[in-house]
Amino acid sequence: MTGPVEPGPQPPTRPVDVDTGFWLWLVAMPLMVVGYVADLVGSSNGHGATPLLVAQGLFIAVLCAIVVTFLILMRAGYRWARTVLTGGGIATVVYVGTRLFTVNWPPMFALICGVAGIVGSVLVAGGMFLLHRTDAQADFTR
Repeated sequence: MTGPVEPGPQPPTRPVDVDTGFWLWLVAMPLMVVGYVADLVGSSNGHGATPLLVAQGLFIAVLCAIVVTFLILMRAGYRWARTVLTGGGIATVVYVGTRLFTVNWPPMFALICGVAGIVGSVLVAGGMFLLHRTDAQADFTR
């Protein structure tokens, strides 16, 4: 008879802060897109040129794909991806904060932009905070 089989060495687990930061960013992204689209349509009062709106939609799609790619790389342990996301996150929070206090939207667009922008910015800021905590710092080795 053979004895109990001992498992081999376990692969290192990712800190909870990294996973939580990843999901906060991922949840914030659709909110930020909704806020951006509402800002785009509301600030032009629906009279924007169609080619410009199509170009903005393409820009949003490409930017979302890039952010998701960096999120996946960050989750895999790439420090530079976290750095790029942090810079983009700071720029996003500043952009949203500036737009909230400088644009005069119709009431419905103001509500959508306000809620989506504020909640999305808080989620992005929370994700950035978690990704820079001491527990998460050791995970970024690449």
